[in-house]
Amino acid sequence: MNLAGLDTNLVVALRALLEERNVTRAGRRIGLSQPAMSAALARLRRHFADELLSRSGSGYELTALGTVLLDRAAAACEMLERVFASQARFDPAGEEREFTILASDYAVAVFGVRLAQAVDAGAPRIRLTFRQVPATITEDPAGLLSTVDGLLMPHGVISDLPAVELYRDHWMCVVAEDNDEVADKLTLQQLAELPWAAYQRSHDAVVTRQLSMLGVEPRVQVSVDSFQLLPAMVAGTRRIAMVQGLLAARLRHDDGIRVMECPFEAVPVREAMWWHPVHTHDAGHLWLRETAARVGATVSSDPG
Repeated sequence: MNLAGLDTNLVVALRALLEERNVTRAGRRIGLSQPAMSAALARLRRHFADELLSRSGSGYELTALGTVLLDRAAAACEMLERVFASQARFDPAGEEREFTILASDYAVAVFGVRLAQAVDAGAPRIRLTFRQVPATITEDPAGLLSTVDGLLMPHGVISDLPAVELYRDHWMCVVAEDNDEVADKLTLQQLAELPWAAYQRSHDAVVTRQLSMLGVEPRVQVSVDSFQLLPAMVAGTRRIAMVQGLLAARLRHDDGIRVMECPFEAVPVREAMWWHPVHTHDAGHLWLRETAARVGATVSSDPG
């Protein structure tokens, strides 16, 4: 369609209408009168050739198309906000701005803490918000990245988006301290026979693929969405888990677990920060990426 003829105010109205499902409340939310909001709804209905909101009893419910547009309208509004918030110049010492970054608990523990320290030292009015990476990241990474400022993710999960390299890590195996089935070294046979505690999101897909290539299909007994919970799910059991070496270095010796070398040459972790191309030339994002790269270099050289 021709974007030149699109009234972007209608995108804001569409989001409010679909989320509020009430013309009066939607108008109040974005500062429009009830007649003006009704007129916006009429224009949207003509554009989409769909009711969007259909009456149900004393209220309204979304049509099938309205349901599809619900998340898309929110993403479009967030994208527009970020486009028009772009800056040609950025002074970190004086700027007041929030950056939202998607990351696993592992990435926050190993890298995010240091990034927050660096930001506090050089840009005290900048706010960082870390959010868990949704399980749907592989379905539409570009769409998801259009609504945030960055994504901490190792290579091998998504592609075809710009990224800055941060640091490298390696995989280690974790077993219970009192697991007498495992001696000083793990074997591939034990990886196949013993039950597993696994990270349940797409981040562990690389690990699963590596094991599959070795003919090992992990028998997952417990899955969690936190890498830092895996040792607790292993302690006192027969289970095995795989965690990143930099995270394993932070585990306490009294957690009832043993950290062991993997019995195969695991592909290393290459952590990066990914972003949507719309942010590439924004001065604030350039500063954020340069800061991230500088901090990332310290992570690999000093795992403590």
